[in-house]
Amino acid sequence: MTVPPSTHARALAATIDALEAEIVDLRRDLHCHPELAWNESRTTELIADRLTAEGIKVERLTKSGLIADLGSTEGPVVALRADLDALPVEDQTTDPWRSTVDGVAHACGHDVHAACLLGAGLALQRLHVEHPLPGGVRLLFQPAEEVMPGGALEVIAAGGLEGVTHAFGLHCDPSLDVGHVGLRVGPITGAADHVKVRLTGRGGHTSRPHLTQDLTYALGVLITQLPAALSRRLDPRAGASVVWGVVRAGSAVNVIPASGEAAGTVRMLDQVAWADAESLVRETVDQLLAPYGVDADVHYVRGVPPVVNEPRSTAVLADAVETVLGEDGIVTTTQSLGGEDFGWYLETVRGAMGRLGTRTPGGPTFDLHQGDLRVDDRAVAIGAKVLAQSARLALNA
Repeated sequence: MTVPPSTHARALAATIDALEAEIVDLRRDLHCHPELAWNESRTTELIADRLTAEGIKVERLTKSGLIADLGSTEGPVVALRADLDALPVEDQTTDPWRSTVDGVAHACGHDVHAACLLGAGLALQRLHVEHPLPGGVRLLFQPAEEVMPGGALEVIAAGGLEGVTHAFGLHCDPSLDVGHVGLRVGPITGAADHVKVRLTGRGGHTSRPHLTQDLTYALGVLITQLPAALSRRLDPRAGASVVWGVVRAGSAVNVIPASGEAAGTVRMLDQVAWADAESLVRETVDQLLAPYGVDADVHYVRGVPPVVNEPRSTAVLADAVETVLGEDGIVTTTQSLGGEDFGWYLETVRGAMGRLGTRTPGGPTFDLHQGDLRVDDRAVAIGAKVLAQSARLALNA
């Protein structure tokens, strides 16, 4: 007898409700024991052991992270993704589950992402045992999202997208109340690259700058004029932004140094402009510094493309959110300049990413990548339900 879709939806939700205490505990455990990119070994083993115990096939990646498959080998395959790595940030919270690792914290919510995906995978496996799914679900527990160009490329190289028709993911949004998910069709994040420029030249005494190449002055030209020049050489609709996070030169007030450096990010909204960004940055740096005679070594790391939500996949994600939270659970979100290597998956397959509300209603608004980030744990079960329902709906589409 064919089981009505609404029955499947209720069964998934009830299963995740039963798992909620477990996956919240996992999230807190991961928060206590954060691991940096490519070193998520403990995290990987915890998740692998739990999936294996549930009868789900697990394949570990070379360094850390894993791919797990469940469901039918016949029919389409839908991928659900979570990232595992923490940030080199000091945990400033006072929760009992605060980080036990000095200088490392889950300040971007990847512990939440991992717990959501585990809950979704366990629930889908149990549903499949009772009522076989019409296709497969692949769980991508991805390492190293926080470094460029991102661990997504390793997952893809390991065959993580082979046979996949759709990919879905969620990202914590501490500006949204728990019980809401932000969606939009088209670009939801920006392209992001890293750039580091090291300058070398003839130093000397500050009383005789004409006998030097005044490297500090040249560095000042670089950090102020490169963003300005790019704003005139790129289509303004690309929304290009160059922001410096590191500027270093000199150690004494009366000495012109012989070396210095600036490092930062190059971000933009547009994928076409992103394709030309590196060559344009290199050319512009050379032109800006030519009058000063300094040598410039440009180290440019091409990072991640924008996450571009495909319309039909976004509709599936919206249907899943409505199933879990009702119509009021969906909010329209805007494109940000934040980078997300989920964009690499959507270069290959159709898919969509949503923003999972994690703010306690009436509580403070935190920011990502800050040590004081706190998450309302109710978001964990909600995220698990949305991911599980997205996979179910995509397989039945």
